[in-house]
Amino acid sequence: MTNRSQQPWSSGPAEILVHGLTLLSKDTGINRRLALIAIDNAVELSIKTYLSLPKRVTHLSIPRKRLEEISESFPSLLDALEEFAVDKLQGVDLASIEWYHRLRNQLYHQGYGLSIDREKVEVYAELARALFKNLFGTSVLAKRGEDAEILGRFMQLWLRLENALGDRASENSLLGRRQRTVLDSVRFLKQASAIPEYHAKEIEQLRKLRNEVVHGVVDYKEVLTPDIVDRLERLVYLMGGADEEERS
Repeated sequence: MTNRSQQPWSSGPAEILVHGLTLLSKDTGINRRLALIAIDNAVELSIKTYLSLPKRVTHLSIPRKRLEEISESFPSLLDALEEFAVDKLQGVDLASIEWYHRLRNQLYHQGYGLSIDREKVEVYAELARALFKNLFGTSVLAKRGEDAEILGRFMQLWLRLENALGDRASENSLLGRRQRTVLDSVRFLKQASAIPEYHAKEIEQLRKLRNEVVHGVVDYKEVLTPDIVDRLERLVYLMGGADEEERS
């Protein structure tokens, strides 16, 4: 289901993303392939929609001709996000999104000759949900299995941790708000004695785990335990992240 608080321009990408998520409710090889294609289409449409919104909405100034050039390819859309909307990329790994897009292209063009793991589709779905929330400010809601719920919770908490670390680093910096990676934020906060060493080490451990999950190095169903999610949630709280419950 889509969120009633969504703006009208985000309803199209949201419906496609929900459709992709819903396909996974019946786990078949065909549904996995179709779900990946739908999720990828939702990502592409989300980016195109956001970049083409009026300046009054996004505060972006992109000439019409440049926007037409950007829209010609998926990599160009990702490049444009980095150029014009880098502040919308907290918790979103564009390299992973591009990798999943290439996988989608293989499925689309070679079709029934390829199979795909359900876990890969679910991870791409969470990246897509994170990007959608960053771009449009609302969450895409859909019923998922218990395993996917813990993956979604982990990814949402990681996004909140990234934002909290960035905010805390900015509060302790004379340069004000800057776009920083998690590593940059943690390094700065350690140097400013704003977080203890043991918190920095725990964040680094969870960052590596998150990257392994996103890049498909590990099976998230084996490594994302309730204890891991609790540890991440505690760090979000300690770093001053928003404490409202994320609906998923």
